[in-house]
Amino acid sequence: MSKITTILFDFDGTLVNTNDVIIASWQHTYRHYTGKEESLEKITACFGEPLLLTMAREFPAVDPEESAEVYRRFQKENADELVTIFPGILDMLRDLKNAGYRLAIVTSRTRESAQRYMDMFGIASYFDDMVSCEDTNVHKPNPEPILLCMQKLGVSREDCIMIGDSPFDIKCANNAGVLSVLVAWRITGSGAPEVADAKWDYEIAEPADLLTLLAQINCAEQPHAAMAAL
Repeated sequence: MSKITTILFDFDGTLVNTNDVIIASWQHTYRHYTGKEESLEKITACFGEPLLLTMAREFPAVDPEESAEVYRRFQKENADELVTIFPGILDMLRDLKNAGYRLAIVTSRTRESAQRYMDMFGIASYFDDMVSCEDTNVHKPNPEPILLCMQKLGVSREDCIMIGDSPFDIKCANNAGVLSVLVAWRITGSGAPEVADAKWDYEIAEPADLLTLLAQINCAEQPHAAMAAL
Protein backbone atom coordinates (compact mmCIF):
# COMPACT_ATOMS: atom_id res chain seq x y z
CA MET A 1 0.00 0.00 0.00
CA SER A 2 1.36 3.44 -0.93
CA LYS A 3 2.21 5.88 1.81
CA ILE A 4 -0.17 8.80 2.42
CA THR A 5 1.79 12.04 2.03
CA THR A 6 -0.94 14.56 1.22
CA ILE A 7 -4.03 15.55 3.21
CA LEU A 8 -6.93 17.22 1.39
CA PHE A 9 -9.36 19.07 3.63
CA ASP A 10 -12.86 20.33 3.09
CA PHE A 11 -13.22 23.75 4.70
CA ASP A 12 -16.70 24.51 6.09
CA GLY A 13 -17.69 22.21 8.94
CA THR A 14 -14.33 20.43 8.82
CA LEU A 15 -11.67 23.01 9.68
CA VAL A 16 -13.70 26.11 10.47
CA ASN A 17 -17.05 26.15 12.25
CA THR A 18 -19.10 28.19 9.83
CA ASN A 19 -22.21 26.18 10.67
CA ASP A 20 -23.94 28.93 12.65
CA VAL A 21 -23.25 31.69 10.13
CA ILE A 22 -24.29 29.48 7.20
CA ILE A 23 -27.56 28.52 8.87
CA ALA A 24 -28.26 32.14 9.84
CA SER A 25 -27.44 33.31 6.30
CA TRP A 26 -29.79 30.77 4.76
CA GLN A 27 -32.60 31.70 7.13
CA HIS A 28 -32.03 35.38 6.29
CA THR A 29 -32.21 34.56 2.57
CA TYR A 30 -35.35 32.44 2.97
CA ARG A 31 -37.04 35.23 4.95
CA HIS A 32 -35.99 37.74 2.30
CA TYR A 33 -37.53 35.81 -0.62
CA THR A 34 -40.28 33.68 0.94
CA GLY A 35 -41.15 35.44 4.19
CA LYS A 36 -40.47 32.31 6.28
CA GLU A 37 -37.63 30.17 7.59
CA GLU A 38 -36.87 26.56 6.67
CA SER A 39 -36.00 23.53 8.80
CA LEU A 40 -32.49 22.98 10.06
CA GLU A 41 -32.51 19.53 8.44
CA LYS A 42 -33.23 20.99 5.01
CA ILE A 43 -30.41 23.51 5.33
CA THR A 44 -27.76 21.13 6.65
CA ALA A 45 -28.55 18.54 3.97
CA CYS A 46 -27.20 21.08 1.45
CA PHE A 47 -23.93 21.70 3.29
CA GLY A 48 -21.07 21.10 0.88
CA GLU A 49 -23.09 21.86 -2.25
CA PRO A 50 -21.93 24.82 -4.38
CA LEU A 51 -23.91 27.89 -3.33
CA LEU A 52 -25.19 28.88 -6.78
CA LEU A 53 -26.60 25.40 -7.40
CA THR A 54 -28.56 25.53 -4.14
CA MET A 55 -29.75 29.07 -4.85
CA ALA A 56 -31.03 28.09 -8.30
CA ARG A 57 -32.99 25.19 -6.83
CA GLU A 58 -34.39 27.01 -3.79
CA PHE A 59 -35.26 30.31 -5.52
CA PRO A 60 -35.87 29.40 -9.18
CA ALA A 61 -37.51 32.75 -9.98
CA VAL A 62 -34.44 34.69 -8.84
CA ASP A 63 -31.06 35.09 -10.53
CA PRO A 64 -28.74 32.86 -8.44
CA GLU A 65 -26.11 35.59 -8.35
CA GLU A 66 -28.65 37.97 -6.84
CA SER A 67 -29.80 35.58 -4.09
CA ALA A 68 -26.20 34.56 -3.44
CA GLU A 69 -25.30 38.21 -2.89
CA VAL A 70 -28.10 38.53 -0.28
CA TYR A 71 -26.69 35.45 1.44
CA ARG A 72 -23.04 36.51 1.21
CA ARG A 73 -23.67 40.04 2.43
CA PHE A 74 -25.39 38.75 5.57
CA GLN A 75 -22.65 36.18 6.14
CA LYS A 76 -19.86 38.74 5.79
CA GLU A 77 -21.60 41.14 8.16
CA ASN A 78 -22.00 38.46 10.83
CA ALA A 79 -18.82 36.40 10.41
CA ASP A 80 -16.86 37.97 13.27
CA GLU A 81 -19.60 37.04 15.73
CA LEU A 82 -20.65 33.62 14.41
CA VAL A 83 -17.57 31.96 12.87
CA THR A 84 -15.07 30.02 15.01
CA ILE A 85 -12.35 27.44 14.44
CA PHE A 86 -13.06 23.96 15.76
CA PRO A 87 -11.18 23.00 18.94
CA GLY A 88 -8.00 21.10 18.19
CA ILE A 89 -7.66 22.19 14.54
CA LEU A 90 -4.69 24.48 15.07
CA ASP A 91 -2.77 21.80 16.98
CA MET A 92 -3.67 19.20 14.34
CA LEU A 93 -2.44 21.37 11.46
CA ARG A 94 0.81 22.16 13.26
CA ASP A 95 1.44 18.49 14.06
CA LEU A 96 0.70 17.38 10.50
CA LYS A 97 3.11 19.94 9.03
CA ASN A 98 5.78 19.03 11.58
CA ALA A 99 5.34 15.39 10.57
CA GLY A 100 6.05 16.30 6.94
CA TYR A 101 2.57 16.00 5.41
CA ARG A 102 1.46 18.28 2.58
CA LEU A 103 -1.90 19.97 3.20
CA ALA A 104 -4.43 21.44 0.78
CA ILE A 105 -8.04 22.64 0.82
CA VAL A 106 -10.74 21.43 -1.59
CA THR A 107 -13.81 23.58 -1.00
CA SER A 108 -17.08 24.61 -2.63
CA ARG A 109 -16.61 28.04 -1.02
CA THR A 110 -15.20 30.98 -3.03
CA ARG A 111 -11.45 31.51 -2.74
CA GLU A 112 -11.89 35.03 -1.35
CA SER A 113 -14.20 33.95 1.47
CA ALA A 114 -12.13 30.89 2.38
CA GLN A 115 -8.96 33.01 2.42
CA ARG A 116 -10.68 35.58 4.63
CA TYR A 117 -11.47 32.95 7.27
CA MET A 118 -8.03 31.35 6.94
CA ASP A 119 -6.44 34.72 7.62
CA MET A 120 -8.87 35.34 10.48
CA PHE A 121 -7.69 32.23 12.30
CA GLY A 122 -4.06 32.28 11.20
CA ILE A 123 -4.06 28.96 9.34
CA ALA A 124 -3.24 30.01 5.77
CA SER A 125 0.48 29.24 6.11
CA TYR A 126 -0.20 25.55 6.80
CA PHE A 127 -1.60 24.90 3.32
CA ASP A 128 0.31 24.26 0.11
CA ASP A 129 -2.64 24.93 -2.20
CA MET A 130 -6.40 25.37 -2.51
CA VAL A 131 -9.08 24.42 -5.02
CA SER A 132 -12.20 26.60 -4.68
CA CYS A 133 -15.52 26.66 -6.49
CA GLU A 134 -14.10 29.09 -9.06
CA ASP A 135 -11.41 26.65 -10.16
CA THR A 136 -13.63 23.98 -11.76
CA ASN A 137 -16.75 23.93 -13.92
CA VAL A 138 -18.12 20.93 -12.02
CA HIS A 139 -18.14 20.51 -8.26
CA LYS A 140 -18.40 17.97 -5.46
CA PRO A 141 -19.47 15.16 -5.62
CA ASN A 142 -17.88 15.17 -9.10
CA PRO A 143 -14.22 14.13 -8.68
CA GLU A 144 -12.84 17.11 -10.64
CA PRO A 145 -11.99 19.33 -7.60
CA ILE A 146 -9.88 16.58 -6.01
CA LEU A 147 -8.32 15.59 -9.35
CA LEU A 148 -7.36 19.22 -10.02
CA CYS A 149 -5.85 19.58 -6.56
CA MET A 150 -3.82 16.41 -7.10
CA GLN A 151 -2.61 17.76 -10.45
CA LYS A 152 -1.59 21.09 -8.90
CA LEU A 153 0.34 19.32 -6.15
CA GLY A 154 1.87 16.74 -8.47
CA VAL A 155 0.62 13.75 -6.46
CA SER A 156 -1.31 10.56 -7.25
CA ARG A 157 -4.54 9.27 -5.71
CA GLU A 158 -2.53 6.72 -3.71
CA ASP A 159 -0.70 9.60 -2.00
CA CYS A 160 -3.86 11.35 -0.82
CA ILE A 161 -6.64 11.17 1.72
CA MET A 162 -9.70 13.47 1.87
CA ILE A 163 -11.08 14.79 5.16
CA GLY A 164 -14.66 16.11 5.19
CA ASP A 165 -17.95 16.49 7.01
CA SER A 166 -20.53 16.02 4.25
CA PRO A 167 -21.66 13.38 1.75
CA PHE A 168 -20.47 15.73 -1.01
CA ASP A 169 -16.90 15.49 0.33
CA ILE A 170 -16.99 11.73 0.77
CA LYS A 171 -18.57 10.97 -2.61
CA CYS A 172 -16.08 13.31 -4.29
CA ALA A 173 -13.30 11.21 -2.74
CA ASN A 174 -15.06 7.99 -3.76
CA ASN A 175 -15.34 9.20 -7.36
CA ALA A 176 -11.70 10.29 -7.41
CA GLY A 177 -10.49 6.96 -6.03
CA VAL A 178 -9.08 8.61 -2.90
CA LEU A 179 -9.38 7.36 0.68
CA SER A 180 -11.79 9.39 2.81
CA VAL A 181 -12.26 10.33 6.46
CA LEU A 182 -15.55 11.55 7.92
CA VAL A 183 -15.29 13.88 10.92
CA ALA A 184 -17.52 13.21 13.90
CA TRP A 185 -17.94 16.92 14.73
CA ARG A 186 -20.16 17.36 11.65
CA ILE A 187 -23.75 18.59 11.78
CA THR A 188 -24.53 17.91 8.12
CA GLY A 189 -27.61 15.99 7.06
CA SER A 190 -27.78 12.81 5.00
CA GLY A 191 -27.40 14.72 1.74
CA ALA A 192 -29.20 14.85 -1.57
CA PRO A 193 -30.12 11.58 -3.32
CA GLU A 194 -27.18 11.77 -5.71
CA VAL A 195 -24.71 11.56 -2.81
CA ALA A 196 -26.67 9.29 -0.49
CA ASP A 197 -24.41 6.33 -1.33
CA ALA A 198 -21.22 8.07 -0.20
CA LYS A 199 -19.01 5.61 1.70
CA TRP A 200 -16.24 6.81 3.96
CA ASP A 201 -13.20 4.65 4.74
CA TYR A 202 -12.57 5.97 8.23
CA GLU A 203 -14.16 8.21 10.85
CA ILE A 204 -12.37 10.28 13.50
CA ALA A 205 -13.86 11.61 16.72
CA GLU A 206 -11.59 14.63 17.09
CA PRO A 207 -8.81 16.38 15.13
CA ALA A 208 -6.00 14.84 17.18
CA ASP A 209 -7.07 11.39 15.97
CA LEU A 210 -6.04 12.13 12.39
CA LEU A 211 -2.29 11.88 12.99
CA THR A 212 -2.79 8.54 14.75
CA LEU A 213 -4.93 7.24 11.89
CA LEU A 214 -2.38 8.29 9.29
CA ALA A 215 0.39 6.53 11.21
CA GLN A 216 -1.69 3.35 11.27
CA ILE A 217 -2.41 3.53 7.54
CA ASN A 218 1.18 4.25 6.61
CA CYS A 219 2.57 1.52 8.82
CA ALA A 220 0.11 -0.90 7.21
CA GLU A 221 0.23 -3.04 10.33
CA GLN A 222 -3.20 -4.44 9.57
CA PRO A 223 -5.30 -4.83 6.43
CA HIS A 224 -7.25 -1.77 5.32
CA ALA A 225 -10.60 -3.58 5.60
CA ALA A 226 -9.89 -4.42 9.22
CA MET A 227 -9.05 -0.89 10.31
CA ALA A 228 -11.30 0.26 13.12
CA ALA A 229 -12.65 3.79 13.27
CA LEU A 230 -10.98 5.84 15.93
